[in-house]
Amino acid sequence: MAYEFVYDERLGIELPVLHVPWEQMTERERAALLHDWERIRGTIPDRIRQLELAIVEKQKRLDEEDDFPLSCKLNGEIAELASRITDLHLWFRVDQDASVKGHQ
Repeated sequence: MAYEFVYDERLGIELPVLHVPWEQMTERERAALLHDWERIRGTIPDRIRQLELAIVEKQKRLDEEDDFPLSCKLNGEIAELASRITDLHLWFRVDQDASVKGHQ
């Protein structure tokens, strides 16, 4: 198999893993990969919304938190969620006109 999709725990979606360079894939393999990717890609906006809601909840907790170490922990969690959103936006831009490459 020239590629597979592997679930990424951090992002909550499957990501493509190429086992051969894009250029060495057959036209059929490329088309199949892009077809599968478009299905997965379509789930990214919903995943981003889930993470944004989690950020809003953490920000509400942060607004009421008086414990400094806990505030720092919440800030770190918010930053991690924001980082995931950024990565998801990057993956969302990978479309039919770009070669899908491992984002690692």
